Amino acid sequence: MHQDTTADSPATARGAVAIITNRRGELLLHLRDDLPGIAWPNHWSVLGGGCDPDEEPREAIVRELDEEAGLTVTGLIELFEIRDQHGSGQLITFFAASWDSDESRLPLAEGVKLQFFAPEHLDILTIPPFIRDGINRHLAARPA
Repeated sequence: MHQDTTADSPATARGAVAIITNRRGELLLHLRDDLPGIAWPNHWSVLGGGCDPDEEPREAIVRELDEEAGLTVTGLIELFEIRDQHGSGQLITFFAASWDSDESRLPLAEGVKLQFFAPEHLDILTIPPFIRDGINRHLAARPA
């Protein structure tokens, strides 16, 4: 794992997100609710969330994928960490996985919508800066 930012103390708030791609190389994005009090309302993001107390990021992302979208993935790979400096302040661990099915059939429990997007269409979407950075780093590191 490559680390962007180190945790300042054991009490640093943590989170985990997953960049999920299908066999066509499209990315699964999640349109967040437009509610006051949540980080990045009405933005497209990847699935994930905060770690519970004493929960490791890998455990958190598995739980969050299930809770938010009833989604189970195989081959989850830990990528890197980025701090959400302008939102929650959490140190976010990014994971990658692949999943090939119809996203419209997932039982979405949070947010507005799930949709696969081709990487070339991401520029027109409103995406939190730290998520966009993570997606771009992941895409740049993938084999052509």
